[in-house]
Amino acid sequence: MSNLPIFDVAGSAMNAQSVRLSTVASNMANADSVSGDPNAVYRAKQPVFTTEQVGNNPALQGVRATQVLDSQAQPIKRYEPGHPLADGNGYVYAPDIDPVAQMVDLISASRSYQANVEVFNSAKETALATLNMGR
Repeated sequence: MSNLPIFDVAGSAMNAQSVRLSTVASNMANADSVSGDPNAVYRAKQPVFTTEQVGNNPALQGVRATQVLDSQAQPIKRYEPGHPLADGNGYVYAPDIDPVAQMVDLISASRSYQANVEVFNSAKETALATLNMGR
């Protein structure tokens, strides 16, 4: 069944959404991290996707994560002189990560992944039903 293009399309989409879920999870896990050095602050990750042809048919396009970029947003500077990681001026630096936006992205990626699982399963059931017709 792996030579059916729908499996390749759904599989590529599931792989891409898996990368997206991983980057969101990393961003959420590090949203509250701080550093005394603005250059050492965690930078939010953002995957970059591209389309790719599936099989020999140029009309069928899959998706692939080509890279994961670090955010260029400046860290958030907070005055916390009692913090053990504060710099000489009493500042700590936190990543510029919006947890609400990350949750929206997480829900979107999760639903997209689930939808592609359904496509994959439907194609599998159709292929099996087609094979069983000859029995």
